[in-house]
This record gives sequence, C-alpha cells and structure tokens, in this order.
Amino acid sequence: MLIVDPSFKILDEMDNVPIVERIEACGRICYKSEDRITAESAIPFVKKMVGYGHNSVMEMAAVTLRLSCDQEQLHSFNSCQPKYFVVDVTETGILLSGSLRAFREFYTFNPENEVGHSCISFLVKEEPYVFTDVVGDTEAYDGTIAVERLSAQEVDGFPASLQLRHKFVAVRFVVNRAVTHELVRHRPCSFLQESQRYCRYSHEKFGNQVTFIKPMFYEEGTSEYNDWKSAMVQTEQLYLKLLETSTPQAARTVLPNSCKTEIITFCTLQEWKHIFSLRTTPHAEPSMREIMIPLQEEMVSRYPALS
Repeated sequence: MLIVDPSFKILDEMDNVPIVERIEACGRICYKSEDRITAESAIPFVKKMVGYGHNSVMEMAAVTLRLSCDQEQLHSFNSCQPKYFVVDVTETGILLSGSLRAFREFYTFNPENEVGHSCISFLVKEEPYVFTDVVGDTEAYDGTIAVERLSAQEVDGFPASLQLRHKFVAVRFVVNRAVTHELVRHRPCSFLQESQRYCRYSHEKFGNQVTFIKPMFYEEGTSEYNDWKSAMVQTEQLYLKLLETSTPQAARTVLPNSCKTEIITFCTLQEWKHIFSLRTTPHAEPSMREIMIPLQEEMVSRYPALS
C-alpha cells in the first residue's frame, strides 16, 4: 500500500505541442499507459480514439479562430444553436473558440452551414488526423469565409474580458475519488480520469499495490488515522485477492473514495473563476479546499484576469 499527498499541475506547457501529441498525452491518463508514448505513437492513438468514437478525448484540445464573416452568416451559425463554443464579435472579426469535439460535432449535424463548413475546411488541413473521418475527401472542401487560427500567445494577449472567455487551461489533479465526484459536477468542463475499470493495480507498473490519498481529516499517529490506515490495508488485500479470479472492473467494486486517482480538468478561465468561487470558501468540502486554494493562487499569478 502506498499513501501520497494530493497535488496538481497546470498543463500550460502543452499549449505549444502538436494537437495530436496533446490528445495522446491526455488520453493515456485513462489507461495509465503513458509509458507507451513514443515519437510515432500520437497519430495512431488519435486515429484509434476517433475510430472507437471516444469523443471525450477530442475535448482535450481547443482552438481559437478569427473569422471574417458578415452578420447574416453569423446569424445562420447561431440559428443552428451551436453547443460548447465561445463566440465574440470584435473590431477585427468574429472570435470563435471551442474544443475539437465541438467543431467535429457541429459540422456533422450542420454540414451546409457556411461558418462550420469554413472552419472544418481550414482545420482539416491543419489537423487531418482529427477531422478526415468527418469530412471524407478533403480535396472537396473549400471554405467561403476567411479563417485565421490564433496561437496560445495571441489569446494570452487578449483584454481580460476576452481572455477569460477564450483561454482554455488544463490542470492535472492527483486526488482522491471523493474530490473528483464533486469536480465532475462542473458541467462546462471536460474531464479525462484514470480508469479503475482498465487499470490493474497488481501490475508491476503500479508497484503491485493500491495507492491512497492521505486524508486531511486525521492527524498521522492518531487512533482515527490508524483506523483509516487499517481499513485501507484490508481493502487492498481484498482487492488483490479478487484480482486472482476476476477482472479489474469487478475487483474495483471494493475500492473506497480514498483511492488515489488522476484527472485532467480542461475549461476556460471564466469557468475556473467560477470553480474557485465555489470550491475555496469555508463551506466547501475540506479536501477540495486543500487542493483548490493553492491552485487558485498559482492560477491568479499566471493569469491576472482571474483576480
């Protein structure tokens, strides 16, 4: 048995890596297969996820586009009730931000829409492995609206009001499952989480043991802490015993909320601001406050628009 402290990491270094590599790095957290990442593994991984219909992985990358469209074209786009996009009208054009999944699904259901058609025509040339299954023959697609993709640095340079809405930030948490049960209630976010269904903790890469998050409720050495630790030891023994004759998805039924899990949360700065407003107050769950208060401090230092 291993006991660790909760932690977090802001994944802003991934803003400048190729999208297929970003998707793979995030996607493999579900299976804890990061050890299988190679220089050539990203494209096959993304193709496999697309083929399986694992659309949640496509939520782990977002793009911001500047469009030169008129009011009629924008109205036509809005009339399709686009989901999961951020849209702003500026002096330099229409700003449109969304995840790759949002762009894929909008085009799938609205292939004749000029805005969606132009966005996909642009994106399929930049990210073919993410969109070719949606559009088919890429040579037949040519957008009628001028589209420009903005870099992460350009989005960082937006005024605070626009940066809050268009800047997406991913955070990787190492926490217990009670915390993630609350975290996933924030619907505008995207999540990828370590899967107890697939991970077999009796394998060597997990140290042949179950990892638990140290509880903040009990001081180490107290009778309460010793009782908690004893319960975790017994749980681990039972889990490993069940694995001898059953699958991980069956054995996981005995694992408690104290189990360590990893989860990536991806959303706009505006949504992070909302999360902090709820999860750092004295009324918030203590284990959530334990991780969210230091995260808020670091996020504000990086993105002053949050303050």
